[in-house]
Amino acid sequence: MKAFVFPGQGSQYCGMGRDIFEAFPTAKALMEKANSILGYSITDIMFSGSEEELRQTKYTQPAIFLHSVAIASIIGRDGIAMTAGHSLGEYSALAVAGSISFDDAIRIVAKRGELMQNAGQLTPGTMAAIIGMPDSALDELLADSRIAGIVQAANFNSPGQVVLSGDVAAVRKAVELAPSKGARMAKELVVSGAFHSPLMKPAEEELAAALEGIEIRDAEIPVCMNAVALPVTSAAEIRKNLILQLTSSVLWTQSIEAMAGSGITEFIEVGPQKVLQGLIKRIDKSVSVRGIDTAADIQALD
Repeated sequence: MKAFVFPGQGSQYCGMGRDIFEAFPTAKALMEKANSILGYSITDIMFSGSEEELRQTKYTQPAIFLHSVAIASIIGRDGIAMTAGHSLGEYSALAVAGSISFDDAIRIVAKRGELMQNAGQLTPGTMAAIIGMPDSALDELLADSRIAGIVQAANFNSPGQVVLSGDVAAVRKAVELAPSKGARMAKELVVSGAFHSPLMKPAEEELAAALEGIEIRDAEIPVCMNAVALPVTSAAEIRKNLILQLTSSVLWTQSIEAMAGSGITEFIEVGPQKVLQGLIKRIDKSVSVRGIDTAADIQALD
């Protein structure tokens, strides 16, 4: 069985989506519709904006969502048994699964990006990647680091690759202590906030209010959701998990394991770059993994 997986923040690149826009009328129409809904040209930022501009969370999130969903609109979802997305990518997964309309999804993704950027400015925090540390050492590292403030695991990306998030002092304490817990590398990331931590609480409350204003339907195909690492179709569960997601850990490793355990043998990353393909290969070497990012990738499917 096949599944689509959709990337999250960090997979953006300058010029993303331009070749798809130019090659496929379906994608062009969808991208122009996004510009109209947003009230500004997200395609200008994607195609010719600076790296600095594209890295702003309020633009990054709609850009990645639009790139991913534009590809999906061209290739269709025939034969796809499940979807999942990493953080922001969960909205792409839900749109493709028929749970949220494109119009509502692009609006809520743009709102989410603004709220997360604002929360990062209101309550400054940071994130750090911890590589090569035994998973068994994580609880001890977090406990030892919390003397300096709030810190939690934000992303379980693959075995031995965890991203931490929280107060600047606490995250830096974790980076300092991680080598003594067996980490091969510990590095603070360049981010605009402490995503997937309690520091996103102001954004969570406003996102919940914004989600009340859109229709969420039962998904037509199951979506394995970040906050629970379980396939979900219920509209009520989807709404609850989307709100939880902002302050909860992204259980990506656990999600891929659950999907493989339910019979998914082929994962197709739909959207910019190859981040998820690399993670999935490290999580489960028995599954096949490929990606669709460019017009050439789409044309190669014929």
